[in-house]
Amino acid sequence: MGEHSGHGAHRLSLTWPVYHLGVIDSTNTEARRRAKAGQFEDCWLVAEAQTAGRGRLQRPWISSTGNLFSTALFHEPGGIAIAARIPFAGALAVADVAAQLAPDAPVRLKWPNDARVNGAKISGILIETGGQGAEFWVAAGIGINVASAPEGAGQAATSLHALRGDAILSPEDVLTALREAFGRRLEQARQGFETLRQDWLKVAEGLEQTISVSRNGDPLIGVLEDMAEDGSLVLRLPDGRREIVRAGDVSLIGSS
Repeated sequence: MGEHSGHGAHRLSLTWPVYHLGVIDSTNTEARRRAKAGQFEDCWLVAEAQTAGRGRLQRPWISSTGNLFSTALFHEPGGIAIAARIPFAGALAVADVAAQLAPDAPVRLKWPNDARVNGAKISGILIETGGQGAEFWVAAGIGINVASAPEGAGQAATSLHALRGDAILSPEDVLTALREAFGRRLEQARQGFETLRQDWLKVAEGLEQTISVSRNGDPLIGVLEDMAEDGSLVLRLPDGRREIVRAGDVSLIGSS
């Protein structure tokens, strides 16, 4: 894997133009349209509300006005090797934002990229890629519950307002914090995975606890021991064997 220097990503992310799109189907869908149309500039796409928000595994993402719906669309010179790190970088950026704006909230990251507080989800992240060579692009969709937690999302959710105990924050405030945090984490991802991995493990949900990983409906139960150098989970099974998990839905035993 070739490593790439940060190229000032922290600074560049703050200078990427922000396009406010009003009510659209989804910021990631719009990012894909722009990317597939050919030339585009690195930018942030922000919606006031989404009519067809998407999450991982094609799950719908409930999009209530007052929350943040954004996608960072950018060229990635490091290609798929760097893009594979972006889910972890995005989750850490959300954790950074929550730590800054709701400092009393114990944010934990559930593999691969769910940011949760006491088991309740605060964001949705969907990373998509396309193109080849110099035209390789990443659409990093990040939704953050600012004003309210969506109901009917299939799992517990919370919001920054609920965690702070006030309603002072606007989606624009949160976007400003996210642009800075994401730029910093993108630069970190471009420089290598190890520091991202270590930072992720510091706030990993379920580390050294028994978890269940559902793979095509077949649960695998073991103790979450580590995250491997490629981002896979390392489980210690009841018989002592170690199992590498590259895909699946994680839940804590006795949690969701």
